[in-house]
Amino acid sequence: MTNIRAILTLLFTLTFVVSPYFTSPFSGFRADQLPIPQIDPPIQPAGYAFAIWGLIYGWLVVSAVYGLWRRPRNRAWDKVRTPLIVSLALGTPWLAIANASAVYSTVLIFAMAGTAIAAVLVAPRADRYWLRAPVSVYAGWLTAASFVALGSTAAGYGILMGALGWAYLGIIAALGVAVFVQLRSGAPGYGLTVIWALFAIIMSNGLDQWTVSLLAGAGITVMTIVTITSTGRSIS
Repeated sequence: MTNIRAILTLLFTLTFVVSPYFTSPFSGFRADQLPIPQIDPPIQPAGYAFAIWGLIYGWLVVSAVYGLWRRPRNRAWDKVRTPLIVSLALGTPWLAIANASAVYSTVLIFAMAGTAIAAVLVAPRADRYWLRAPVSVYAGWLTAASFVALGSTAAGYGILMGALGWAYLGIIAALGVAVFVQLRSGAPGYGLTVIWALFAIIMSNGLDQWTVSLLAGAGITVMTIVTITSTGRSIS
């Protein structure tokens, strides 16, 4: 049974990685997908930040291959594989859904993030570069991306507040989740990835939306402190 999990991890990692080649590129919701078009919403990171997917894809593939080869029946790996398989399976059609529906893709990316976080929380400290690190980077980016999707979609439907308000709320909510996960997991890759996303929000907004940049900067300070302290505890 455990060998099946190793095989499924590799299978769904590959379907997840190749899925962008079978759908249209996605760089944010199109104007016609939302009643109130969201053109460059303040919660969205600068475009260069999405290059992290190259690292995520490559590292997850290496991890899945190594796991099948060297850890096919390892119980600690299997605890991670179960939620990770679910996340990758949900993520395989995500781009196609995102190009079709902002609402459904937002719900889906939260499910992807939740299961990825579950994987990080049970990831063993042994084999940290083969398993814990790639999964933590994946989960860290999904944590940020899920709240970006929520902020863009909610603002696009005019729920409660505009794009600026949802940028504030999204950053604060993402930071709350990230601090909790970082403290529980002690995985430095998770915190560093959230910091990467927050810095890209600053680069996207600059002085034009300086309050958003200031909030993201405060988030970077908090995540830096939490990442350093939690990583130190996990090593000791």
